[in-house]
Amino acid sequence: MLQVEDLVVSYGQSEALHGISFAAAPRETLAIMGRNGMGKTTLFKSLIGMLPIRGGKVSIGGDEVTTDESYRRVAKGLAYVPQGRMIFSSLTVEENIQTGLETAPDKRIPDDIYALFPVLFDMRRRKGGNLSGGQQQQLAIARALVSNPRVLLLDEPTEGIQPSIIKDIARALIEIRKLREITIVVSEQVLSFALEVADRLLVIEGGRLVHESLRADTDTARIKEFLSV
Repeated sequence: MLQVEDLVVSYGQSEALHGISFAAAPRETLAIMGRNGMGKTTLFKSLIGMLPIRGGKVSIGGDEVTTDESYRRVAKGLAYVPQGRMIFSSLTVEENIQTGLETAPDKRIPDDIYALFPVLFDMRRRKGGNLSGGQQQQLAIARALVSNPRVLLLDEPTEGIQPSIIKDIARALIEIRKLREITIVVSEQVLSFALEVADRLLVIEGGRLVHESLRADTDTARIKEFLSV
């Protein structure tokens, strides 16, 4: 569903990603692990089209999107939840979710969205800025899901969130895969969360993928070495 081949991304003259390649299948969840500054957010921003790609190729469902603008990638099935969530604080929860339906013919929020995130139904009339960080993260994921994406990118979804809400997000991601034929790629530093939701774990270091393992075969001590400062 998502194919990334020899991806090269630069900031000016400085190369940030050095030929990254990976693929993710339908209903597969892939965790990209790594410390801050190793290239996770740069990778995600290049996949959604916020950063230009200097070399390589990105395809969604066999359809190349390498040179497409962000809105065209969204139309082809890519959704992105950025680090920091970026919800609209002055809009209600319901209005925030509806912004994800901008191009949809039916503006009604699907019932399964509130089933995945019951707290959002309870708070649907509340302003987004009045939600906790964890609730805002659930809102950002819900907003991305209403576009019915084929590939969902989640950048650091557990950052700054209390453990009980992290468990809620993990439960929702597992449930999403049961309900939809969706590929999820999540960047993460919390190993326990990655092991709960992901089928495969990749480690990025210095703009290169340096490790890959199936969840069942993961050497947690080895991953922790990569994540330690």
